[in-house]
Parts: sequence; structure tokens; C-alpha cells
Amino acid sequence: MKSNDEVLLEEFEPKQIQRLDEIIDEYRGRAGGLIPVLEKAQELLGYLPVPIQERIGEGLNIPLCQVYGVVTFYSFFTMQPRGRHTVRVCLGTACYVRGGKKIAENLERMFGIKEGETTQDRRFTYETVRCLGACGLGPVVVVDNDVHGRVKPDKLRSILDQYN
Repeated sequence: MKSNDEVLLEEFEPKQIQRLDEIIDEYRGRAGGLIPVLEKAQELLGYLPVPIQERIGEGLNIPLCQVYGVVTFYSFFTMQPRGRHTVRVCLGTACYVRGGKKIAENLERMFGIKEGETTQDRRFTYETVRCLGACGLGPVVVVDNDVHGRVKPDKLRSILDQYN
């Protein structure tokens, strides 16, 4: 069985782990330091797997159960790797009746992932939303901050090919 350090070094670059340790050192002994450390760690690493939470807990002298509790309580934190790009398909009423469901199904088939998952190459994380406030443009797909309106299922691939 691999140690946490071995798991971390397989997943992250040594420079990233070194920077994480510097962040932990910066907040060690400071009241209320856990959330800022978690925020900076997620910004640095992209997500907060359990071995990272253990390292943070050990560094801040906080039990893992407390670190894990904070990570799972706040929706901002994620324990799953995220893609470089986030694709959101609107499934609000206007978008749904104009083909949003077909777009979502096409995306799932194209990448072999379900809502909330990330492609194996970590290029895309796929999410659905109930309304983006662009009902007149439905169906709507948002990639990062780019809004694509009146999307047709057969045009989805050409839209996503723009994002490396």
C-alpha cells in the first residue's frame, strides 16, 4: 500500500507540494486559518483529495475529521478533480423545451461522463443548471464564462473544440 506522500507525488508536482507546505506554514497557529489554507490549496492544486486534507490537518494540528467536515460543508470546495473548462448546460424550462435535454444527452454520450463528472483528460467538467437568465437564447450552453445560445446538438462538438 502506498503512503500518502507517494500518492501526492504521483498526482501533484513536487513544486506544488512545496508551495502547499509554505501555505500551511504561513497559517500555522493562526486562529481561523483552516479555510484560507483550504482556499489557497484548492487554487494551487485544483481540488482537495483526502491525502491533501490529511497534510493540511497535520500541518495545522487540526484533526482530519474537522478538515473533512469543512471541505464537505462548503460547496466551494471539491474533492474531485475539475476540468480546465466548465461546461454548463441549462435545463431550465425554456431551454429544456427548446432542446436542452438533447444537448445534455449528446454531451454525456460524446465524453462518456455524467452530470457533475470530469473527462479523463481533465479538459471539461460537466454541470447542469436550472436557469442562466438567457431564456430568449435557449437552449444555452456556457463554457467557462462564454455564453453560447440557440445551440443545436449537432453543433456542440464544434463549440467545445474551441476550448483546449
